[in-house]
Amino acid sequence: MPGETGHVSIEPEMPKKAGHVSIEPGMPGNPVTLTDPKMMRALAHQARIAIWTHLGMRGPATATECAEIAGLSPSACSYHLRTLARYGFVEEDPASAADGRERPWRARLLAFSTGDGPDAPAATQVASQLLAENMRVSAEEIRARYLARKSEYPADWQTAAGEVFSVAHVTPDELNELRAKVLDVMVPYVRLDRAERSPGALPVRVMLDLFPWFGPEETR
Repeated sequence: MPGETGHVSIEPEMPKKAGHVSIEPGMPGNPVTLTDPKMMRALAHQARIAIWTHLGMRGPATATECAEIAGLSPSACSYHLRTLARYGFVEEDPASAADGRERPWRARLLAFSTGDGPDAPAATQVASQLLAENMRVSAEEIRARYLARKSEYPADWQTAAGEVFSVAHVTPDELNELRAKVLDVMVPYVRLDRAERSPGALPVRVMLDLFPWFGPEETR
């Protein structure tokens, strides 16, 4: 989450390197900046976050398949899919349909930042905060689900999974440098394309928190 914007992405932001093909806006590596409060509020819904995340990680799926993930009826899920599509987060994907009766959807916008800096309108800041909070709630549900069923996981996964708590004493520039280095380490392991994954690879939720452990008065 560099600077004064919060980056939200299925995949970490990757630096665009010379010689590489251009990356479509909204795709990992080329996040777009959201400034429309309505667009941010459209995604700031637990069911829509679940649907959007599922399509981004698992690929195209129908409303019926997404409904199982979001705990909704297919008709309710269709409504949420249409709402996400209205704001450009997802789109229909006829090419992946198994037959003419299926209506699969795919994620269209996977990486974005929110333009919620101190000069942004109040409505934009409020919508950005709501989206960030709901994204965090979604992540916490994944954590709680794992902890509740930890003993059911294979021993190697129990050993590898977990949390790390630490502190860094840095300047703002050094914090930006730290973030960039961590994201650079993550890049080779994201592999949204199934063909790029190692045998036995499964999705793991990764969060990077970089919040001040000091009050604003300490910066004066």
